[in-house]
This record gives sequence, C-alpha cells and structure tokens, in this order.
Amino acid sequence: MLRRAIEREFEIIGEAMNRIDKLYPNIMIASKKQIISMRNRVIHGYDKIDDEIIWGTIVRHLPKLKIDINELMR
Repeated sequence: MLRRAIEREFEIIGEAMNRIDKLYPNIMIASKKQIISMRNRVIHGYDKIDDEIIWGTIVRHLPKLKIDINELMR
C-alpha cells in the first residue's frame, strides 16, 4: 500500500511538471524531462519500476526539486 501511495505521488508530481512545461517551457527545473518520464513509466507500466529506482529518485531528485520549486515561488 505504501509503494502504491508513493507511485501515486510520482504520478501527481509528473503530471504537474508536464503541465508546467507546456505552459511555461522557459522555467528551469532540474530533471524536468526525467520527472515527466518517471510519471509515464509509473502510469503506463512501460517498465517494471523496482524499489531501487523509486528509492533512488526519492533520495537523489526530490530534495533538488523541492529547492527549485521553493526558489520559483519566491
């Protein structure tokens, strides 16, 4: 259940990033394309997403995304 909840959050983040990219393509957010790609993989199940990929994304990419978003909101 926890894994599914985390995957759902990736879906939401990826969809939001996709919309931002279409409306404001000049906004610089680190790993924008990779975030959208992760959303597509989770939703469509192109590849089986294993726990290591999910955990690596959480540890390496979400902290940077949070910093980028906070800077944009200022």
